[in-house]
Amino acid sequence: MAPDSASAASNGEIELRYRNGAVARVKTQAKSRYFRFQLLSLTHRENVDDVVWGPIRTTVSKRIGDLIGVVREDDWAIGMVGLDDNTIAGAPSPGDAYGMQYYVHSPDPKTLPLPAGLKEGQTFNIGGDGVSDVAFYSHPEEYFQMVYGTGCRLEPAYGSSLAYHSRDRRRPRTFTFSLLPHFPGSRPRHQVTDPVNVDFIGSGVALYACPDRDGLAVLEEIADAEHLPHVKMDGKWVRDPRGFKTDIAWTGPHDKLIEYADALGLHAVQDEAQGEYYADPADHWLGPRVGFSDGRKLTYREYTRELGRHGIKYGLHTLCLFAQAGRNSDVTPDASPKLQTVLRTKLAREITPTDTEITVDDPSFLAEDGTWPMRDGSNAIRIGTEILKYSGISDRPPYTLKGIQRGQYGTAALPHPAGSELAKLQMNCYGGFVPDMAGMLDYADYYAKVLVENGMEYIDFDGLESTLYQNHGYFGVRRFLRRFVETFGKLTNGKAPRIMGSCVFAGGWEYMSVCNVGGGANMFDPVLNRWGIEGKDVRNGLGNSYFPPTFGIQDYHRDWSVYDAENLQAKAIGWDATYMLGLSQDAVEPSGEKDEIFKAFRTWEDARARGAFTPAVKSLLRDLNRKFHLESRADGTLALVPIRELRLTSGEVTNPYAEQPLQFSLRIASPVTGLTIDLPEGGQVACDHKIEAGQFVIAKHGRAYLADKFRKELAPLTVRGRVQIPKGQSTVRVSFTGQAASPYELTVWLAEKPILLPPRTPR
Repeated sequence: MAPDSASAASNGEIELRYRNGAVARVKTQAKSRYFRFQLLSLTHRENVDDVVWGPIRTTVSKRIGDLIGVVREDDWAIGMVGLDDNTIAGAPSPGDAYGMQYYVHSPDPKTLPLPAGLKEGQTFNIGGDGVSDVAFYSHPEEYFQMVYGTGCRLEPAYGSSLAYHSRDRRRPRTFTFSLLPHFPGSRPRHQVTDPVNVDFIGSGVALYACPDRDGLAVLEEIADAEHLPHVKMDGKWVRDPRGFKTDIAWTGPHDKLIEYADALGLHAVQDEAQGEYYADPADHWLGPRVGFSDGRKLTYREYTRELGRHGIKYGLHTLCLFAQAGRNSDVTPDASPKLQTVLRTKLAREITPTDTEITVDDPSFLAEDGTWPMRDGSNAIRIGTEILKYSGISDRPPYTLKGIQRGQYGTAALPHPAGSELAKLQMNCYGGFVPDMAGMLDYADYYAKVLVENGMEYIDFDGLESTLYQNHGYFGVRRFLRRFVETFGKLTNGKAPRIMGSCVFAGGWEYMSVCNVGGGANMFDPVLNRWGIEGKDVRNGLGNSYFPPTFGIQDYHRDWSVYDAENLQAKAIGWDATYMLGLSQDAVEPSGEKDEIFKAFRTWEDARARGAFTPAVKSLLRDLNRKFHLESRADGTLALVPIRELRLTSGEVTNPYAEQPLQFSLRIASPVTGLTIDLPEGGQVACDHKIEAGQFVIAKHGRAYLADKFRKELAPLTVRGRVQIPKGQSTVRVSFTGQAASPYELTVWLAEKPILLPPRTPR
């Protein structure tokens, strides 16, 4: 309902009048770089569930930052920020959260026109079956945008709209919701919220418009001035790109973890070797768990003490609020009353531990099959401390549950008197349960305490969507993360944990350091220099809202060249992206270019930390037709060398640059007894060794050698004449000993003119 009239007072208050007789008093203030609005009072509010700030219409639409409510052009941004936990992004929606889908939007219709049959704002379901998250990402075209929030909406008729809202959460509310609404199994289902003592009086927003380059600075100013969450990591705000870093995802024995981290200049580790940790209030992660090759094991506390001496934050991969039977003391053996419910009703008559005929006074929505996260068949109910399963309910009185199975999920069948509460439980997508709005605070405290007890300063909340299962949308996300960060800070004299998660919701943007989801070629392929579909979607969806894109977990490959590893760093810096470098001793030690890769990687990491890359250089680094090499010089300057990588199946090479030393690798597809390589300037490389399939002949730094399939040198090779490549067209001719031909892949690296970067951090 929009106001019918408005009047302004000299004290900066605005009075808004509505057709139902309600009168709202709103305080307005003009700050240095934003406008502040706050609801002071509302009369005749008996039937008011929600207050809405906006929607504010704009003619801007290039980059839709739906996660936090910002819309951006190349040189301009307009956005809105909630000034309290209950003022959340977006106009009111049933679940106070988005449902996953694609929408069509070209950020630049001139260079990226829509094909026939598509129109701006058209929506499509995500891919797959609603179960495999990798399959969600199914449209490679840049004009397919994944929805990441509700704070900003594309409005094809004129541009975009921005909105925030604040709900009266003190009374129950019935609605339907699903995060995956377009799959039959995950279709929206009815849910009845449990009240939370939070109201909309006092709700406020900040409205800003600024040059896009200043967007983050304005958001930080708002956070400071309005006492909003302003998490800092190593002295920098978590949203400040100057603090973006690469983390490690470790697997296998831990003998060399510290050695690798020190050499690479990396300071945070997610220990994938420990597996996935489901939440369990009874498990504080004690005892020897960190393994080494000789069979030794250390406790987390012992290991983090050693890591701390090297400035390395350490943490585990958790499953956030997923509470599983047999692995969580709130489920087994006694179900907690703080498990999240879908609905509540009462037993019509008492039952014994063996009764399977159970009747209820009010059937509510018990006839609705399943819960949206776990799909059909996920029908679990709690009576007291017992969990039961059922398959349906009669459609007329007496309302009798069908297919009853007593004492499920490790609980005991017990007698229950008439009038006992019967609650259908919300199930998580792994067949377990989740805590409710009160219980999630206990879990936030639990995680904070367990981290501190074990000396950890990092955590991955996989399954962060479990903070939506409580039916309060983004408010639930913010409530959980605020409590976790505040409790951790109280226990550590003000430190902040480094938070990684499976997704970023409104309410998590201000707390999370990174969202390194997915990985491998699904995100980005540093060898072939191309984005995967998931990488494209996450890059656009998060990047539009000033959150770093990610490459996910990028495993170290044994057969990487140094340029492959450098390209990973270059592209991450170019896109202000983060990722985890997947490391293990089994992957790294066989790597023939390990030492060169580690040195080059550290050069990039140190240069990024000091802010050596200007916006213009970052734009260059994004070029998918180039890789890059970075050299640190004695005078403190950096030389950035663009590299053209040619992947050839014949020896015809075109060099558009100046004559230069020839760098190449020749990978043999089938065994040969020897070969000769005739080079363009009359030089020659000869190999009289047997070469197995997958092995390399590599020439660089003025020498050549035979290498195994992971580029580790096996034998030096004879080099005659000049190993150079002239400008223009030339030929590298490969002759095989004793046979006419054999398939091979020739990779040639051509260096462009170096670009000198200044030794000081640019302003």
